[in-house]
Amino acid sequence: MQALWMVLGAFFFATMAVCVKYASAWFNSAEMVFYRGLIGMLFMWLLARRQGVGLGTQFPGMHAWRSLVGVLSLGAWFYAIAGLPLATAMTLNYMSSVWVAAFLVGGALINWNPRSGAATPLRQGPLVLTVLAGFAGVVMLLRPTIGQHQVFAGLVGLLSGFAAAFAYMQVMALGKLGEPETRTVFYFAVGSAVAGGLGMAVGGVSAWHWPHALWLLPIGLLASLGQLCMTRAYSHGATLVVANLQYSGIVFGVVYSVLLFGDAIAPLGWAGMGLIVASGVAATVLRARAAPNAPAEEH
Repeated sequence: MQALWMVLGAFFFATMAVCVKYASAWFNSAEMVFYRGLIGMLFMWLLARRQGVGLGTQFPGMHAWRSLVGVLSLGAWFYAIAGLPLATAMTLNYMSSVWVAAFLVGGALINWNPRSGAATPLRQGPLVLTVLAGFAGVVMLLRPTIGQHQVFAGLVGLLSGFAAAFAYMQVMALGKLGEPETRTVFYFAVGSAVAGGLGMAVGGVSAWHWPHALWLLPIGLLASLGQLCMTRAYSHGATLVVANLQYSGIVFGVVYSVLLFGDAIAPLGWAGMGLIVASGVAATVLRARAAPNAPAEEH
C-alpha cells in the first residue's frame, strides 16, 4: 500500500500545475520557483518540528546535487506549463524513465569493447526499441504544438524530464541512506528559494497584486505535499510499482487540461501520450529485469 503514496503525490503535482498555469499570467518562472521554495521551506520547517525531525544532515553534497538538478527540472517545467497545453507539459515532464533508458543504452555502446568478449550492446534491443518509441511519442505529441509556434516551450519541457531523471535518482539514494522525507524535501525547498531569488535578481520582479498572488500559496503547499508523498513512496514502496504509478499524474493532467482550460488534444497528441506512457512503463520493467537489485525507476 505504500506505493499508493505515489498516486496521491501525482494528484498533488497535477493540481499544483493548474495553479502554476493560472499564476503564469502574472509571474515568471523564477518568481514561481522562489515562492514555491519559500512557502515550502516554512511548511517543511513546521512539519519537521512537529515530527521531531532535525534538519541537520550528514549528506550536504547529495542534497546540494539533488537541489541543483531538481530546481533545473522545476524551472523548466514551470516554463513549459506556461507555454504549452497542461496535458502536454505534464507528459513531457514524465519522460525521465525513457531518458534513463537512453543513458543506459548510450553508456553500454560507449563502453563496449568487442575485444573484451563482453556481451554486445545489441542484446539490449528491446530497451533500445522502448527508447525509440518514447521519442517517437514526443514527436507525435509535439507536432500539433509545433504548428502553433510553441516548439521552444516543448524543448524546455523535454529538458524538465531530462533533469528530473537525475533528481529522483538522488531522492532514492537519500532514502536508502535513511534521510527522513521531511529533511530531503526541506533542502530542496531551500534550493528552490535560492535559485528563484537569483533568477528574480537577474530577470526582475513582476507587479504585485494580492488577488493574483494568492495563486502562489497553493503552489508551495501542493508541491511540498507532492514531494513528501513521492519521497515516502520511493523510500518505502516497491520501486517498480511506484515507478509505474507515477504515470497517474498524466491522467490527472489530461482531466484538468480538458475540463479547466478547454484544451483540444489532437488524435496524434493522444497517440503520442499513450506511446510515451507505454514506453516509460516498458523501460522500467526491462531495466528491473536486467538489474533486479538496482533501482527500477529514478523519476
